[in-house]
Parts: sequence; C-alpha cells; structure tokens
Amino acid sequence: MEISKIRLAYRVVIDSSSTIIWDKYVFEDTFKEYKMQSQQFNSVENPKNTFRELLAENEKAVQLHFLVGIAADGYVQQLKGNFHRVSDVLGNQYFPFINYQLDIVNSDITDHSKHKIGITFYSPLLTYFGIIERNYLVSRNTEHTNGYETMMFPVQSHLSICYIQKE
Repeated sequence: MEISKIRLAYRVVIDSSSTIIWDKYVFEDTFKEYKMQSQQFNSVENPKNTFRELLAENEKAVQLHFLVGIAADGYVQQLKGNFHRVSDVLGNQYFPFINYQLDIVNSDITDHSKHKIGITFYSPLLTYFGIIERNYLVSRNTEHTNGYETMMFPVQSHLSICYIQKE
C-alpha cells in the first residue's frame, strides 16, 4: 500500500435558506460586513449592487473575500478546530481543521436573500492510505511508525483531497 501525506478540504455553502443557527449568524454578520466593506470598492457615480458586477468593474474588489471573511472569524474560532457536520464511518461527527477560507459566491447590497458565501475548512496534514469501499483511510499521525490510528471519512460531496505529497 502506497502511503502519502494529504490535506482534506470540506466546503460548506451558506445562504438565506440555511437553517443551522451557526450558519444564520455567519450569514447575517458577513452580509453586514459585505455592505460596509463593498462601499470602498464601489463608485459613487455608477454604483454596482451585486458582488459579481462590482468585481467586473473593480478588480481590487477581490479583497472582499478576505475582508468579509473577518466577520466569520469569531464563529470559526468557536468550533475549536472541529467542524461537527462531517461524520466518519463510525458516526463521530467531527472534521479536524487547522485553517479556513471564506469566499463570496455572490451578494447584493439591495437584496439580503441573494447573499451567499462558501467556507472551506482545511484539515491538518494526514497520512493517506487510499480509498477503501468509498472511504478515505487516513491517520493524524504523519510520522513513519509500525502502526497508525486511523479514521475513515466517506467520499462525499464537498469533501476533497486538496493537497497530496508523495512519500
């Protein structure tokens, strides 16, 4: 069995239809932040309502991904490095992460319901043994050893290998 090091990424999309309380708080705060921060990139004489229009008009508006992401930081810190919506095959609901990135899918300063963001959570470096019965077989232990404590995450939508390092 070939062993590699990988990093997994899990992406959650949050919009006005989100029903989880954490998502609702993130939605509200990132929308308020978007409305405030987008003003610095919008022109007074020809204002743009949507993020996509603003981005097409002013390439510096790409900074809004980061600036709006700051509004989500406190909520992400509350998770304490475990995103509790991804189950392993044993039913343990946690996905270990060390970093995240927020992106604005779209937003509209005149229509709250069109605000939509994505948050991608990145796992620590994991030892990867392969896919067994449609499950990623991984270990948090990345040092060479005679034995590994493993976890298995089902191959699923929004979960992907985003980095691989061959041994």
